[in-house]
Amino acid sequence: MKIPFGTIAVTPGSRRLINEALDTLKLSSGRLVREFESKFAALTGTKEAVAVSTGTDADILALAVLHDFGAKRGDEVIVPALSFVATGNAVLHAGFRPVFVDVERHTLNIDPKKIERAITKRTRAIMPVHLMGKPADMDAVNRIAKKHGLYVVEDAAEAHGAVYKGRNAGTLGDMAAYSTYIAHIITTIEGGIVTTDRGDFAEVLRSLRSHGRACKCRVCVVNAAGAFCDKRFRHGEGSDIRFVFERIGYSCKMNELEAAVGIGSMDNYRRIIARRRSNLLSMIKKFDRFSPWLYTIKEEKHEKIGPHAFAIIRSPKAPFTRNELGVYLERAGIETRHLFSSMPTQCPGFAFLGYKKGQFPEAEYVGDNGLHIGVHQDLGPRHVAYFIKTVAEFLRSKGLKSRY
Repeated sequence: MKIPFGTIAVTPGSRRLINEALDTLKLSSGRLVREFESKFAALTGTKEAVAVSTGTDADILALAVLHDFGAKRGDEVIVPALSFVATGNAVLHAGFRPVFVDVERHTLNIDPKKIERAITKRTRAIMPVHLMGKPADMDAVNRIAKKHGLYVVEDAAEAHGAVYKGRNAGTLGDMAAYSTYIAHIITTIEGGIVTTDRGDFAEVLRSLRSHGRACKCRVCVVNAAGAFCDKRFRHGEGSDIRFVFERIGYSCKMNELEAAVGIGSMDNYRRIIARRRSNLLSMIKKFDRFSPWLYTIKEEKHEKIGPHAFAIIRSPKAPFTRNELGVYLERAGIETRHLFSSMPTQCPGFAFLGYKKGQFPEAEYVGDNGLHIGVHQDLGPRHVAYFIKTVAEFLRSKGLKSRY
């Protein structure tokens, strides 16, 4: 049996929209992108959603917005040490300095007890990550942010479908950045999207994704219909709003073909979420038998984990390595990924920041001992059973027994 890490389906509706776009030759950001944004905002329960070309761009632009609201280049953003490297990269690309905080090993998320000691007079925001779709402790994060006058930007890349105390991920801070990469629940193949309830943030986001130009309307009249825009020359004689650049920007618009795939993805969202959560919760329940050798994150009563993937962490007592388990699973047809790294101490690109090995023991432990596998909608009970059977066989090959 094969258990691939991810899957994608381009729906008949998406194919129809793609063909329509190809026939009309309207391929750059336009009607379909606006439809995708509107549907995504409605799905998450936010007033605004601004689509961009990648999830990393979503992180970058959400942070870059803060320059319009008092932040300065070189100011600091607090992030968890454990995440996909895009989180740390985004802080730097947005013009800030990442300040890392260790995680809780049992949740994989930022440890709220360690945040305040990392705050300085230059701190402007906290960016919690809902890693593996498990919501961070947002009550604690927001309480700290309010006390110190900081913005909260959720890295919700893996948090499609995650719920924290009755509220969707993406609605728990000032902004949230999602990935719509091919492995994610709502996918545009490549892509990302920022959600917020603040119209002023959304206007700046629309400017930032298009070089920082003064055009910030939700619907561009010129792009939509080729009509005259009464704002075009409002900056004075000889000026053109499309060539007035109000801020340092980026070039990261989503295109119509990607949006078409995303619209189809959302049409099947409820079914996909239900199937993936069934797989995830079944794996969590059955995996408990492998204690004390292996463990995974748990779903608490106050939350729903967004079913992005299934985390596997080797326990300290285990007489085998992470890679031994990973190779065994791969040879059995179960595709694996490492469970990221401690960005400041296990990713060489961040060495210039001066952090030293041992400063983030929990993140470093997971970076050395964590794996994750897929829970996607093309899997079902027989795949879950095969995965559990394969792990049990691996432990038996090491002379170890499952609990039941």
